[in-house]
Amino acid sequence: MRLQDSITTAFRLTDIHKSSLSRLGIKTLRDLLFYFPFRYDQGGGEASVTQLQTGQEISIIGTLEKLEAKKLWKSRVPTAEGYLRDSTGRIKLRWFNQPYIAKMYINGTLVKATGKVSGSPGKEYLANPQLERVSPTEAGLFKPAQENSLKKSSGLLSAPQPGLAGQTFPDNFLAPRDLFAMYPETRGVTSLWFRHAIEKVMTQEALDSIEDPIPQELLKHYNLPTLKTALVWVHTPQNLKDAEAARKRFAFEEVFLIQLERGRERALQAREKSFAIDAPREAIEEFMAAFPFKATDAQQHAIDAILKDMSSGHPMSRLLEGDVGSGKTAVAATAIYAAVRTRPQGQNYGTLQVAYMAPTEILAKQHFESFIQYFEHFPINIGLITGSGCFKFPSKSRQGEATNISRTQLLKWVANGEIPVVIGTHALIQKSVAFKHLALVVIDEQHRFGTNQRRKLAKKEVRLPHLLSMTATPIPRTLALTIYGDLDLTLLDQMPPGRKPIITEIVKPEDRAKAYAKIHEQLKEGRQAYIICPRIDEPDPEKAFALQAKSVKAEAKRLKEKIFPEYEIEILHSKMKPKEKDDVMARFAAHKIDILVATSVVEVGVNVPNATLIMIEGAERFGLSQLHQLRGRVVRSNHQAYCFVCPESRGEKTMDRLKALTKAKNGFELAEMDLMQRGPGELSGRQQWGISDIGMEALKNLKLVEAARTEALSLIKKDERLEKHSLLSQALIQRAQVTHLE
Repeated sequence: MRLQDSITTAFRLTDIHKSSLSRLGIKTLRDLLFYFPFRYDQGGGEASVTQLQTGQEISIIGTLEKLEAKKLWKSRVPTAEGYLRDSTGRIKLRWFNQPYIAKMYINGTLVKATGKVSGSPGKEYLANPQLERVSPTEAGLFKPAQENSLKKSSGLLSAPQPGLAGQTFPDNFLAPRDLFAMYPETRGVTSLWFRHAIEKVMTQEALDSIEDPIPQELLKHYNLPTLKTALVWVHTPQNLKDAEAARKRFAFEEVFLIQLERGRERALQAREKSFAIDAPREAIEEFMAAFPFKATDAQQHAIDAILKDMSSGHPMSRLLEGDVGSGKTAVAATAIYAAVRTRPQGQNYGTLQVAYMAPTEILAKQHFESFIQYFEHFPINIGLITGSGCFKFPSKSRQGEATNISRTQLLKWVANGEIPVVIGTHALIQKSVAFKHLALVVIDEQHRFGTNQRRKLAKKEVRLPHLLSMTATPIPRTLALTIYGDLDLTLLDQMPPGRKPIITEIVKPEDRAKAYAKIHEQLKEGRQAYIICPRIDEPDPEKAFALQAKSVKAEAKRLKEKIFPEYEIEILHSKMKPKEKDDVMARFAAHKIDILVATSVVEVGVNVPNATLIMIEGAERFGLSQLHQLRGRVVRSNHQAYCFVCPESRGEKTMDRLKALTKAKNGFELAEMDLMQRGPGELSGRQQWGISDIGMEALKNLKLVEAARTEALSLIKKDERLEKHSLLSQALIQRAQVTHLE
């Protein structure tokens, strides 16, 4: 076997297996070896039914009986129930809110059930047990007297090859053991299949051809296992310590490769030429003096750092991170003003140009209106390019207003430099949009925007424009160091003066009437409210398998009929067409809607300063960072804002997480809490960032991230082209093909 061999040539697979493995990204034997377990089950904890005691965490091998979906008598909670029988007796199995499990297995299936024994003496049951199908031979692994049964009977675990490529493993590294790897499964492909398949590959000398991209001196310095050892330890560990060491090695490798990518990109940018933006300081001060508020110290520091970067003549790459309402737009407006107050090199007329890119059309329109206010006292032309039309400010015929113009005319003025500030969505990257002197690109909530995209915008321009990327998503420091290694990071950690802290309360069922009374009070004062629900539609009552949570459609109907009949209520969710969503948000912003019942689609959306209250149903289903983002929708003015979080579960962990939301001082604190409490796999966007689950685990370890970053940058200084590290160069090429970060 060779690692580059197709998975279909090494194993007999049905069409379903082929489709399922392809969906998991497993096409070659190498892909299979790098498909890692997400946990390990302890085989030695197996017991018989007659040995069980309440409160035990236990594994039992047995056959399933009498599986059925039903609802509990009093609470009507949908459940799946059945029995597990072994040679000594049987015990009830019960899954709360998971009735679909009854249809996933058939009676008589041999499984290993792992869970906690609950109930009272004589009425014990396994609560929400994890099930894994096992073969009759593997069942013997959980009984010490039959330790060698699998090795003798399966034919898959032949004697290990000693000294793989010069490296010696324990003689029993594939022998029956107490730890069993559990893998993310899909249709027809179980953890049992993965274990057998991977062990077969490892016993066929496939590891002999694998080469380690991480330099030996780094492995030795940080006490990390080699690639071959790590692969064995991650799939077939003798103990948890070995498994953790393997995962640490792979986490280090992934972060190290990302940092190499960022380091090389940063080194390339440092040699590029850009526009030296050096507007007169008195002009900047005059512009900021026109703000309707005094800039915070954090805003002033950010502006100073940006102006210094842009004056250097080398392309700036900076990420501006701040909570919703911290004043990022004012900082961006100042940077834009500095650009348009600077003449193109060698000219005593005209200005440099700026492209401002927003994620949605409605946000592009909002920023257009914001910049009209910022620049209304300064003679600057501003253009807006959207799919529904183009606008220019100021109008020649109507002073102080914007005018609708043709796309052809706007593009002509942009191309000849008459319009220095152009706002739009990703349509700005289209071939038809050409700038004359594009000096600055501002990206709102588009985290990955690198050199290639800047070149597309700049087109024929020799110089690379400066980049200011902005985000309101709180990012843990480890994530920022990893993902944005090619960007300088600036934090806006102060709110504008006069902004009142939001009042956040956890609403228990008995307190719901008080929460509705507060909403009534706010609506009577002319304010508006958001109601957030986890679902769009109600679950199918016939299936009773889906997420049991409040839905947008049903909740909007209930609120209109029973709670707020006198107010205008509408819905917003991801399945609506873009134009429909924009229309709803525009009417909400114009106060033609009093209550907007929506999914988390409003997490990043248009600003509605008059909306001062948000109620989040099923709050435990959202991460802390996401809850904070949703809460940020109602801190857009100096009116007192309220956030009511309504959990469906009242478990201890749920309440601890939600209490953190009420106590944390800012989004950065919450992001760190979310990372530690929920785990990295819950952080949104990891696919966009190009990080695997095991890489995300590394983000809990700041020392590991900083070590990988330090080593990567040190290596780039010595060997930027990686000419002396061909294996690392190949690994980067392979990674780029998989993740497509740009």
